[in-house]
Amino acid sequence: MRRHLNAHRPESRPSGRLLLLLAATAVSAFLAVDASRAGSGSSAASDPGPRQGAPGAGGPLSALTSDEATYFQAGQEFFQEVHNLQDGLGPEFDLDRCSGCHAYPSAGGSSPAINPQPTVATAYGAVNLIPKFVQLHGPVVEARFRKLPSGAPDGHVHQLFVITGREDGTVDLKNGVNHNTCNAVQPDFDAEYAKGNVALRIPTPTFGAGLIEAISDSAIVANLAANGAQKASLGISGHPNYGDGAVPTITRFGWKAQNKSLLGFAGEASINELGVTNQLFQNELDDNPLCQFAPAPNNETIFDNFEGVPAPFVMSEIELFAAFMRFLAPPAPSTTTPGGAPSIANGGQLFNAIGCALCHAPALTTVTDVVQYGAPNAINYVAALSGVTANLYSDLALHKMGPGLADGIVQGQAAGDEFRTAPLWGLGQRLFFLHDGRTSDLVQAIGAHASPGNANYGPSEANQVIQNYNALSNAQQQDLLNFLRSL
Repeated sequence: MRRHLNAHRPESRPSGRLLLLLAATAVSAFLAVDASRAGSGSSAASDPGPRQGAPGAGGPLSALTSDEATYFQAGQEFFQEVHNLQDGLGPEFDLDRCSGCHAYPSAGGSSPAINPQPTVATAYGAVNLIPKFVQLHGPVVEARFRKLPSGAPDGHVHQLFVITGREDGTVDLKNGVNHNTCNAVQPDFDAEYAKGNVALRIPTPTFGAGLIEAISDSAIVANLAANGAQKASLGISGHPNYGDGAVPTITRFGWKAQNKSLLGFAGEASINELGVTNQLFQNELDDNPLCQFAPAPNNETIFDNFEGVPAPFVMSEIELFAAFMRFLAPPAPSTTTPGGAPSIANGGQLFNAIGCALCHAPALTTVTDVVQYGAPNAINYVAALSGVTANLYSDLALHKMGPGLADGIVQGQAAGDEFRTAPLWGLGQRLFFLHDGRTSDLVQAIGAHASPGNANYGPSEANQVIQNYNALSNAQQQDLLNFLRSL
């Protein structure tokens, strides 16, 4: 297992904290731009914009034990750690740290106002071209190709950058040469994007993720069955995703609910976004021998010689990433901002009345006896996650969203036009919306939920609900928007 708490860091490297500070300072300018877009849809009501002030998320669950808090803190440290070539970065990667993607309004969130990808793309002499869809003032993105050159379905992540040309303290252990020998080449993203073959996704927030993990499959199924007649009258159905595994268990993380557990989510992100191998994904994305500068897997649990090692650091990075996300508290809503308490309360009632809550279920309850394995090999009861009402505003199920939002990517039981109902907690401080971050205007995001069918996909399940929204008065729409931005 590669540990780098005390590893040498070149003076020139921009730290994760610095980039987070840069992102924070850009928010005021971002808000000014966002305000100019507000109301650009058909409604006279406008998006109040991201709530300013202190982050309403990013801290640990309040009921953690001291041991659990220690794991949270250790996981948070590694979540923010910058990876270099000696740590196993690449050969192909999207970014060099978890907190670069999950940055705003604090570590664990979603994309910041300033996208760090253009800077990382050329750091330390890397020779990457920056794809046109990667924008400094746009969201952090991940790219998937819809089809292979043969025309067969693809759907996999294609990493944006390669480590070719980087000189950041790399040591070729085989030849004893302090030089980067990698000759990996980027795909031609601009050409694929021009052909309509690129599907983009932005980072999902991880606040409250441990509570989501602790909701039982039966609770998800029961919620889907509830209010069946009302859902049917509005054209809403929905179904769980069971992933690609042999065991029929409901998956619930990611834009298509493709991941079951936070450990799996962390392991997949480690290999797909950082290019860092781990015990779940032990093979490099590119096995070119000229591009290997760290043993594979780059990171795994210590199974021996851990005397004197603090308990959290026996665990691999992905286990610590999972512990951090598992113990992250859910976002705290505001009762007064924006618009005042009466407006927010009325907006919440309208949210239920027009049918939004039928998919964005206000609350699901976790199981009463959450346990997890500790280190080494102990089973611990986690009171902070047990029997908790999670106000996530999601049914964690898949719904058909029509051709307007369809990305053509199939994952498990998720079809090309199906997405997991995005949890809305924390929406008040979110900067970019929808799976591809196409808008920062909440009014536009709501409107995009409506889509008629075409030859490839049927109509969106949200069509009637959006008609109900459009039928509201301007004042009612504003109350609903204020309610959403209070979350």
